[in-house]
Amino acid sequence: MIRETSDILIIGSGIAGCVAALFASTSGKRVLLITKTLDPLESNTRYAQGGIVVLGEEDSKELLFNDIIKAGDGISNPDAVRQVVDEGPSLVYDFLIGEIGVEFTKGAGGTFHLTKEAAHSRRRVLHYLDMTGLEIEKKLIEKIEAADNITFLHNYTAIDLITTHHNSKNPLLKYKNNLCLGAYALNNDTEEVHTFLANATIISTGGIGRLYKYTTNPPCATGDGISMAYRAGAVVTNMEYVQFHPTMFYTEEESGFLISEAVRGEGGRLLNRNGEEFMHRYSPKWKDLAPRDEVARAIYNEMAKTESSYVYLDIAQHNMKNIKIRERFPGIYDECLKHKIDIEKESIPVVPAEHYFCGGILIGEYGNTTLPGLFTVGESSCSGVHGANRLASISLLEGLVYGKRAGIQSSLGKRKNEYFKDVADWIYPKTLNTTNNDPLLILQDWNNLRSTMWNYVGIIRTETRLTRAESDLRNLYSRVTDYYRNTNLTKAKIELRNGILVANLIAQFARRNRKSVGCHYIVE
Repeated sequence: MIRETSDILIIGSGIAGCVAALFASTSGKRVLLITKTLDPLESNTRYAQGGIVVLGEEDSKELLFNDIIKAGDGISNPDAVRQVVDEGPSLVYDFLIGEIGVEFTKGAGGTFHLTKEAAHSRRRVLHYLDMTGLEIEKKLIEKIEAADNITFLHNYTAIDLITTHHNSKNPLLKYKNNLCLGAYALNNDTEEVHTFLANATIISTGGIGRLYKYTTNPPCATGDGISMAYRAGAVVTNMEYVQFHPTMFYTEEESGFLISEAVRGEGGRLLNRNGEEFMHRYSPKWKDLAPRDEVARAIYNEMAKTESSYVYLDIAQHNMKNIKIRERFPGIYDECLKHKIDIEKESIPVVPAEHYFCGGILIGEYGNTTLPGLFTVGESSCSGVHGANRLASISLLEGLVYGKRAGIQSSLGKRKNEYFKDVADWIYPKTLNTTNNDPLLILQDWNNLRSTMWNYVGIIRTETRLTRAESDLRNLYSRVTDYYRNTNLTKAKIELRNGILVANLIAQFARRNRKSVGCHYIVE
């Protein structure tokens, strides 16, 4: 059994985790950053197209604050929103641009080009073409790999958090407050379990998109951090608020790709199968730039009314700002062309898809959770900034602000070395069915899970659907848990175990909340 000790353990390498690692490292502490993917760039951050919010012309912190609060449909945490608004824009300029060297797109005059996205009252979204997340992630990873006191391990899948109540050989510790002491993680190559001990642990594992049949998220978004934290005793909240992006490129397969909100911000219009604009009927004020939950439901309704599997997004005939489409959206242009759609001449077939999780592990102002020693940042956390519905291009900003705060705060904690000696190594079951590794079993369980979530816990929900979802997911959870415990450990099984637990939590929270709020929409 391999045991390693660091000052700060960070699980997940998107913007929030990387920023936390960099700020924690400034204290001189030893930081261990692990990610379950082979590619260090692979995360939800990588696929963020639109941009990151700053303040634009004739803009103010109050205007931005109000836009976030309105999008959150009345349940955003005003203190958390204020924190992001006050600290975020300057961090973009001072840290991302000044220290990390992120190159955002500039206009003809040499100033940064700001775009407008849904429900923003001003043009205030800073971007790098239509590949903002990838540009940010590249520069962060370069900085991480150059840091002397950050160790970055790829291809390690976290299994469970280590706590004094669950994993200590000292029985007297159960009479004291539970503490997080690190995590067990699987080396995906060797299938050995490592015991990573740390004075502070930061979860930054991203979202839950792969729990749904249609999602803009990469395969790594399986809810791992939320699941681990819940099993360890941390409080989760707002689990019913799952945001569906209105425009994923439609294919007959389940995996399309995101068509950025910025396409509509630059003049693109949504059309039904008859070629008619329709958003004015659903949101007379905002029209195509209404909040995401409203646009997703409008598309869902138009698809039902016209008996179509998708609607169209057109920028070719609605290029009111006369932008150079191929230059402004090179990534989207190239991806669509692979599917024989020239967006300079043709409309884009789009469909709503799961995009962002507004709930997660409850955190305070420094990313601190209800479990001492554990911090959470990014999409796996719930600070309350997004309330019931996230405003476009705020997620990267929140990850930046809380990544910095958690990184600094985690480096200030007291040492827990006295507890490390009593931590048990990972216990392998005495008898394992090592032959029962049929990949079709896992595939079928995922298919059942995703179909249930899409059909019953999706864009439009009913009491009957949610009740059935709870029942079906409960049975699936029981079967998956039994399978997990009695076969050898693999990354695929860890992800399935985590995904089914989070799916159960989402369904339970959704059924208990009888009121339509934001992206939780109930039809009686």
